[in-house]
Amino acid sequence: MTRSYTVVIERDPESGWLVGEVVELPGCYTQAPDIQALEANVREAITAYLLSVETNDPTPQFVGTLHLEVAA
Repeated sequence: MTRSYTVVIERDPESGWLVGEVVELPGCYTQAPDIQALEANVREAITAYLLSVETNDPTPQFVGTLHLEVAA
């Protein structure tokens, strides 16, 4: 069985590395210097996460993102 996951990617301002967080799996994140390595690391992190939780545990459903401009 395959499942789809949403990964939010940000660039760390101090190290310049990419940080990927799996939205549906709280606390599941990793980092890498480039997108190819990040994808491999995220796949590994998801696998490790799924091995550490109960298979029937519900996971949040990703709905979307919202970009807001707010006066500072």
